[in-house]
Amino acid sequence: MDVSILFFSNTKLIGKKLTFTYADYSAFELWSNFMPRLKEIKNVVGTDLYNIQINPDNFDFNPNTPFVKWAAIAVSSFDFIPADMEILEISEGLYAVFNYKGNQSNAAAFFNLIYTEWLPKSDFELDNRPHFEILGDKYKNNAPDSEEEIWIPIKRKV
Repeated sequence: MDVSILFFSNTKLIGKKLTFTYADYSAFELWSNFMPRLKEIKNVVGTDLYNIQINPDNFDFNPNTPFVKWAAIAVSSFDFIPADMEILEISEGLYAVFNYKGNQSNAAAFFNLIYTEWLPKSDFELDNRPHFEILGDKYKNNAPDSEEEIWIPIKRKV
């Protein structure tokens, strides 16, 4: 499993959010509401989309534990926020970055490897900051040749 340890700079985002669980996963609904309105967002930086997950303290990955999921895009400022959208700022910090290739049917197993194999064997532990995927030019919404970057917040073990 190839991983890069990268520093992520403060990033401003505008998007939509929903609270749900893995048992009641509603990402399709979230993205279906966000994408038709993407052109309303001003001061966009780049074309990458952010699929962000904000977990509560001591998140246990239980299928019924709620978390907040965002569909968002980076912006240079919060000068204009479209109606019914919200702002989010991800603070700078260290991340483990993994490149995922494939459709969504294997994504859960890939994430499981990150959290149960790579992380425990690394010199790092989870940090309580947003987790996210960057959906760039190679992302093809559930196609077998789709690619995305998975960013996991980390800090050095004490």
